[in-house]
Amino acid sequence: MAAETGPNGAGKPGRNSTKTAPLKKGARITGVAREKLAAELSKKYEKGQSIRSLAEATGRSYGFVHRLLLDSDVTLRGRGGATRSKKK
Repeated sequence: MAAETGPNGAGKPGRNSTKTAPLKKGARITGVAREKLAAELSKKYEKGQSIRSLAEATGRSYGFVHRLLLDSDVTLRGRGGATRSKKK
C-alpha cells in the first residue's frame, strides 16, 4: 500500500501522508499540525492581526485562537481604547 492511499487503499490520504488536509470546522488539531498552526498564527498576531481576524480566517473560534496563542507563550496585547479617568 502506498503512502498516498488510506488504510483501505481507497485513494484518500492516510496517516502517513505528507499532505495536510484543510482545517475542518470543529476538527481536533493535535501534534505537529497544532504546532505549525500555532507558529503561523503567532507570527500573524505579532505582526498586528487581531485574534478575532485570525479566528475568522482559520474558521476556528476566538477561544481556540486565544488559547493557542497563550500556549505558544505569545504576549497578548491589551484591549486598547480609551480608559476612564476619575473626575477631579
